[in-house]
Amino acid sequence: MMGDRDYRSTIKNAVDSIGRELEIEINSGDFKTIHLQEVVQCLRRSYYDRTDSKEIERRGFNDLLSGLLRKLEYGSVAKEFAIDDIKLKGQADMLVDDIIVLFRPSQGITESPLAQDLLYLNSCLWIYDKTDGVIIYITNNREEFTFSLTRDKKMFEEIIRRVRVFCDLLNEQKTPILEPSANCADCQYYQRCFIGKKNSKQLSLAEMLGLAKEN
Repeated sequence: MMGDRDYRSTIKNAVDSIGRELEIEINSGDFKTIHLQEVVQCLRRSYYDRTDSKEIERRGFNDLLSGLLRKLEYGSVAKEFAIDDIKLKGQADMLVDDIIVLFRPSQGITESPLAQDLLYLNSCLWIYDKTDGVIIYITNNREEFTFSLTRDKKMFEEIIRRVRVFCDLLNEQKTPILEPSANCADCQYYQRCFIGKKNSKQLSLAEMLGLAKEN
């Protein structure tokens, strides 16, 4: 026993504090500078981050690894890619021997990388003008597994399209369409897009059939 102090709460507060320090700095009013993270994830989530943000819930220090490496600029500095009059800004975690390296947390070993991680890595390859890259996933059990990628033009063209769409939506103050994915369950804006379970009313069979007795 270590006393009655709530150490779990202390650890969570420490993780949240570090996470805030490591967040990508985005000027919410600068619609001509779009950050890569904004367009590889759900555009609606990125839109809310700029217009009516809510702090994300972080699960542990494993989620902070990528941000720590970016902050240290370990072989990598942020770069920009011009798309007409829009600047797409991105930063790799590491740049080693002309290879872009990303580190990502994972709940367990999977057979394929997450789509948004592939999009992020491929875009970095174009932004930094490199050919090959690697995603290194690290589990909570400190297991590592990797995926490699050679840059793909069509995949990057999709990112360019999303950059233009996101920029237009910001200028027009229009909320992006819903993009359902496995990430929705952990999104801090879940209840803005879906009906929250805790607010739902349990109905009996009689009520659903309109047979409930009137008071």
